[in-house]
Amino acid sequence: MLMAHPAVLKDLIAQYEALTLLGAEASTPQAQQRLADVAYTLCVATGTRDVDMALIAARHRLSGARPEDDSLLQTPAAYIAAPRAGAADAAAPQASGL
Repeated sequence: MLMAHPAVLKDLIAQYEALTLLGAEASTPQAQQRLADVAYTLCVATGTRDVDMALIAARHRLSGARPEDDSLLQTPAAYIAAPRAGAADAAAPQASGL
């Protein structure tokens, strides 16, 4: 997957936050469209389908993200995939027939 440059991600986050802070979703059709365009671009740039997940992914990819960054802890539970049946078996080491 192609990765967006951190400067691009930082700019997209800033635009999205500014538009939401100014109430673009309840403003003119042009402001609503700009917010939708920025949200879509964030999703494409991060490989996500939801703007909240895109914001989390973008912030995590910025150079300031650290292992102790808790932004991923705010992930909505609906987006956390349950383990697939048999996944534990596939991850278990195989016995060698030596």
